[in-house]
Amino acid sequence: MENLSLFSNYPFMQIIFLGSSVFAWLAAIIVFFVVMGLLKIIKVVLIVKLKALTSKTKTDIDDMVIGAVEAIHWPFYVYVAFYIALNFINVHYKIEQIVYYIFIIALVYYVIKAGQRFIDFGLKKIIAKRREAEADNIEIIKMLGVAIKIGLWAIAIVLILSNLGYNVTSLIAGLGIGGIAVALALQNILSDLFSSLSIYFDKPFKIGDFVVLGDQMGTVKKVGVKTTRIQLLQGEELVVANSELTNSQLRNFGVMEKRRIVFNVGVTYDTPAEKLKRVPGMIKKIIASQEMVKVDRIHFKAFGDSSLIYEIVYYVGTGDYAKYMDIQQAINLAIVEKFEEEKIEIAFPTQTVYVKK
Repeated sequence: MENLSLFSNYPFMQIIFLGSSVFAWLAAIIVFFVVMGLLKIIKVVLIVKLKALTSKTKTDIDDMVIGAVEAIHWPFYVYVAFYIALNFINVHYKIEQIVYYIFIIALVYYVIKAGQRFIDFGLKKIIAKRREAEADNIEIIKMLGVAIKIGLWAIAIVLILSNLGYNVTSLIAGLGIGGIAVALALQNILSDLFSSLSIYFDKPFKIGDFVVLGDQMGTVKKVGVKTTRIQLLQGEELVVANSELTNSQLRNFGVMEKRRIVFNVGVTYDTPAEKLKRVPGMIKKIIASQEMVKVDRIHFKAFGDSSLIYEIVYYVGTGDYAKYMDIQQAINLAIVEKFEEEKIEIAFPTQTVYVKK
């Protein structure tokens, strides 16, 4: 610039053109090309440096940063150079203001685009982990991403309007009142949406869990943005609003690590006392022989109307209902075989009538 200033004393350089001297126009043109060239060099050098670093790292974050830098297109560099060069010449205040506003809008646009890349990167990581764990809720994750992006753009618009000189306080207040009106109109839909978020973060159940809701029971097949689908035992699909699930008592057998089983066995009243004493040991041995089973207690509990009742309690080390039923069936058959072997009769409802002559 010092060398350039030597030419400013020439009469030709003092000629006024469109409000500025020829020298000022020449300086502005030189600054424009210099700044644009520097910006392009910085971009190229930065990308080369980042790519060199990515070859040494295992993370994908650096790739995402490179993508964000490459996403800045040449018109932005041209406009930045133009905006800086404009300071060397005299322009009308209105024109200068318009150029400034366009610069702010372009800058905010690319910042938001970079922010969206970070959001997409995070969402892809979360979705990949969910798929690896065979979990659902992908729609909810995508919905969260869309909501965050909308929030970013809303903040960007407010910032732009604020820089444009608008009173954003009244705008925010108006948006708040409008938001309340929309929320009241869409109360049921929003309730289900927020309930889906509650299900996602609180995780009361997951895909594949066996649940009981009121008098309905089945396996969770899909958790959507508005509804959850449950495959009932009868075969049909039950579609339940997410808000109903979060407001109801739901029994989740999918998280059950072990199952406590209580059942009774009745023998006839004519069973000898000696055999009655041996019954708990017989049943305990039968139950203990099963896999994944732990005996808790076996007691001669009560004198029933038509039988002597034993109460048996044991634990199954799984929440799988089908597996539990297989074990219970094996126990029942073994008890029947043992009682037949020991000549112990299993009681059934009977009534004895004594006739006095």
